[in-house]
Amino acid sequence: MAKQRSQYVCSNCGTTVAQWVGKCPGCKKWNSLVEEVVPKSSKRQYRESGSSNSALPTPLKDVAVYTSSRHTTGEEELDRVLGGGVVAGSLMLLGGEPGIGKSTLMLQVAIKASEAGQKILYVSGEESPEQVRMRAVRIGEVPESLMILPETKVPIILNALKKDDYSLLIVDSVQTLDQPEIDGVPGSVSQIRESVASITSHAKTRSLPVFLIGHITKEGSIAGPKILEHMVDVVLQFEGDRNHAYRMLRASKNRFGTTSELGIYEMLGDGLKRVENPSEILLTEAGDPTSGSAISVSLEGLRPILVEVQALVSTAVYGTPQRSGTAFDLRRLNMLLAVLEKRCGFKLASFDVFLNMAGGLKIIDPANDLAVVAAILSSSLDLPLDRDICFAGEVGLSGEIRPVPRLEARMAEAARLGMKKILVSGHAKMPKAPRGLVVVPVKRVSDVHSNIF
Repeated sequence: MAKQRSQYVCSNCGTTVAQWVGKCPGCKKWNSLVEEVVPKSSKRQYRESGSSNSALPTPLKDVAVYTSSRHTTGEEELDRVLGGGVVAGSLMLLGGEPGIGKSTLMLQVAIKASEAGQKILYVSGEESPEQVRMRAVRIGEVPESLMILPETKVPIILNALKKDDYSLLIVDSVQTLDQPEIDGVPGSVSQIRESVASITSHAKTRSLPVFLIGHITKEGSIAGPKILEHMVDVVLQFEGDRNHAYRMLRASKNRFGTTSELGIYEMLGDGLKRVENPSEILLTEAGDPTSGSAISVSLEGLRPILVEVQALVSTAVYGTPQRSGTAFDLRRLNMLLAVLEKRCGFKLASFDVFLNMAGGLKIIDPANDLAVVAAILSSSLDLPLDRDICFAGEVGLSGEIRPVPRLEARMAEAARLGMKKILVSGHAKMPKAPRGLVVVPVKRVSDVHSNIF
């Protein structure tokens, strides 16, 4: 009997080595190598033959082009991120922190698809049918065409799919899948890889769309081998602060559409609800203006959003100044503080600076720079800004205000929400301003102070 041979696979990047080492030679991550048994090689039945035409090269221009049909899920924000709906035979991986609402979102998709007359199979590998039923009751009426299968064995799941004609498969979660033919516990590199490969083969053959729910690591990446993200067609990230009610849905990979769209949900007692107007919920209610608050016109995908930036500048009572940013890149904050000190003469080295993006949503857009600078200046001077002033501009290291894309759409959103003045880069070609909105061009950071106070 031949001796079993082992190899070590990195759970982060998939690099394979013959023996265990502390640091992965591929991604340089420590303690990420996992042992797995190498399957016995079998003699292949294939023999080279010149009679097969399927392996011959074909001119690319002769390949027939067809548009894959899409099916709406009933969740408008999810359809927006996917590019208009799910494509038949596609695999979609949804990742997010524990308790963020992944299972709730997928259960809502299953219920709405069932109400539309489709037959859905919900595979629950973590929760019992009773637990899933309790969550479904909070969401709404459960249709009869929504089937649940509390199972983790992949052959049993595939056998259930062959016995009936389903329109959608949801697996919660991919880390619980078990392929009995493969050595290793569920969640290991080999188990996840082979389980997803089996489901992929079945889904492509029957044109069955599949949603896979995945856990994430403490670093924020989806747990399991990196090859998992290459095997699926769409990778979705469900983000948000559990202390806030709002959640953001992004696509980090999408073979059938763009990755620049954003979906926003609000977590309520009866499930996740679509946020139709994100700008209004991200701005605090109008009241007496306070210092340290500025409004930025950000862009997420094709959607302009007004976000309130809050800053607090205070004397460092503990000696070493603190720099803290909630839902904002701390390195970007340090860069903006250095520009203010070097180009504008504001001495902030001995002050604590705290920055917060209202609502808890992490919106990454360089156009927020100008609002951050205005909020810091407002808090440092203790002078409040008017609530009808907004900002859209990127700050460079030399202190110049750089133009931002889709300025006309940003202006239209600002005017729709009642803004009277917007500060933008003076280096850009100015589009026609909407009625009631005054456009103030600024070329340098030093010009901001005189235009807002």
